Amino acid sequence: MAEAVQTPSQAPAAPSPWLVAATLAWREIVRFFRQRSRVVGAVGQPVLFWLLFGAGLHRWFRLGGEGLADQSFLAYYFPGTLVLILLFTAIFATISIIEDRREGFLQSVLVAPIPRWSMVLGKVLGGSLIAMLQGLLFLLLAWTLPIELGWQGLAGLLGLLFCSAVALTSLGFVLAWRMESTQGFHAIMNLALMPMWLLSGAFFPVPPAQTGAAWSQLALHAIMRINPVTYCVAGVRRLLYDESLLAAIWVPQLATCWIVTIMFALCMFVAACRIARRTSAGDLL
Repeated sequence: MAEAVQTPSQAPAAPSPWLVAATLAWREIVRFFRQRSRVVGAVGQPVLFWLLFGAGLHRWFRLGGEGLADQSFLAYYFPGTLVLILLFTAIFATISIIEDRREGFLQSVLVAPIPRWSMVLGKVLGGSLIAMLQGLLFLLLAWTLPIELGWQGLAGLLGLLFCSAVALTSLGFVLAWRMESTQGFHAIMNLALMPMWLLSGAFFPVPPAQTGAAWSQLALHAIMRINPVTYCVAGVRRLLYDESLLAAIWVPQLATCWIVTIMFALCMFVAACRIARRTSAGDLL
């Protein structure tokens, strides 16, 4: 009687990292549509700010130079509100990292035979796509402003907004990974991201660095120029408005905005991948 030959059991094949990233991104999108309050929080508040500040400051909003004297504050504030929506989405999207850690889902992903970058890519990609969706909804309000945006300009605007969303969501991932409480996460995000947005030319123009200017104005100009979010807002502004409407304020060239925004997104994503290799040991420890 011949003995049955026993073959060693084969270990299941590891899933594709790209499939894992796509699955995690889709999970973020499904979660977003199931939590409709996030739409109100991420879109409603910036739109409310845009309307209230635009209605309250349009009479006092004046910039020197021909062409900008008649521009309303609603028109000036519009690019900054688009970036603010991306920022709010980054906060709501990356807070799910803390929730997944509490529920045990994150631990199950980390012990799976997949590279960490696929998990980071899925989280960041899902949050970025949600930000793009909300930004497109707000972009419909551009029809109420004197903006002429062709198909080529729209494609460039979507690409720049996506790079900005990846950068801000990756930055939120870096902060959320080392946090244990949602309260501490909100405090750190408001302390880190809101000043970056305020000092980006979104709410008020970058002050010129003129000879003989006060040291505070020179310092503010330098801080706003080294702020990477400044180039996200400036790129959106250049894609939306004509060159004649930007003559009186400091706005970097569109190519510079693209380079800085792409480098910002790459650096933040690499930082998120590196920090994901570490275990969390408390808030910012």
